[in-house]
Amino acid sequence: MAQALYRKYRPKRLEDVLGQDMNMEILKNAAKAGRIGHAYIFYGARGTGKTTTARLIAKLLNCEKRRNDPAFAALGEPCNECRECLAVDAQNSMDVIEIDAASNRGIDEIRNLKESIRTAPATGAYKVYIIDEAHMLTGAAFNALLKTLEEPPAHAVIVMATTEFEKLPPTITSRAQRFTFRKQPKAVIMAKLEAIAKEEGIAIEPAALELIAAIGEGSFRDAESLLEQVSSFGTPGSRSSKARTVTLADAERITGRTGLRKVHAFAELLIAKDLKGALAYLAEISDEGHNLVQFTKDLIHYLRKTLSLSVNPSLEESFEKDLTRDELAAMKALAAMKGADSATLVLLIKALIRAYAEMRYSPFAAVPLEVMLVEQLS
Repeated sequence: MAQALYRKYRPKRLEDVLGQDMNMEILKNAAKAGRIGHAYIFYGARGTGKTTTARLIAKLLNCEKRRNDPAFAALGEPCNECRECLAVDAQNSMDVIEIDAASNRGIDEIRNLKESIRTAPATGAYKVYIIDEAHMLTGAAFNALLKTLEEPPAHAVIVMATTEFEKLPPTITSRAQRFTFRKQPKAVIMAKLEAIAKEEGIAIEPAALELIAAIGEGSFRDAESLLEQVSSFGTPGSRSSKARTVTLADAERITGRTGLRKVHAFAELLIAKDLKGALAYLAEISDEGHNLVQFTKDLIHYLRKTLSLSVNPSLEESFEKDLTRDELAAMKALAAMKGADSATLVLLIKALIRAYAEMRYSPFAAVPLEVMLVEQLS
């Protein structure tokens, strides 16, 4: 069985973790000084590197070359060659215990942790406990974890990863070092996707990669998984046939999402108050099999950015992280259109939000959007 792309290209060193420079610098400096903490909380959006970083900490603590070579230890990175590093990468290290709190959330699991954490490491110097989705633990489980988290054995480190930091009790968060993992801009994700596509020999249009990066919504893992799915469309069915280039249209059909060009074209029709054109374009998108609920969500975000840009042009620098130059130029042109005043855009966005809320729970997804178009453009 082929290894998933997001696993194959998972960062193996702290410096390979993209978009989290401050966090990685702090952890690297701690590793150089031999001052890695006893407890950490990593929180932020999915697919931003929380669990990966927890495993890197496990490698830093147990790396044999770091233990035996002070000069190498001063680099603050694992060697990725010794038995312990390779075991962590293969996810079969006896001293790295990963707990999925979503399915092991009760007090019994934490009691088992308290018992096992006392025993010495099997092969390495440290035992590292990684508690994923930590916010799912019960109140009783959190209470049982308190003392262990505050004073774990000298040979143990606990790392908790969560997407919902606010659900962790203050008694837990105050006992650990906290690191925020931020969503990544489309440009950063697209750069990694381009590197993977080149390494894997995946023939795919830049516009298709751009759509995949946008769909990832700040998550490397989501984008890499989607790239793998889309790339299969261009894989030849037999050895004798040639691989074909995956186009934007292919990516749109596979994902059910539309590129920004379609969103921009529809936004132009809205601002021009072209009701017939808007209804015809909507029917075309629907016939192509695109998800209208997601299309409406994308349209809301697009008009929101257009409104922000028209009110505050200095935001252009911020939007450059998520938009290409051509997309930014198109958005600026849209903001400059006759009828794209702030009041009109606000009314359109509010109407679209209402339509989106109704579409999510309606068996006729297109109807609320069509009604909104008639009400706003007539």
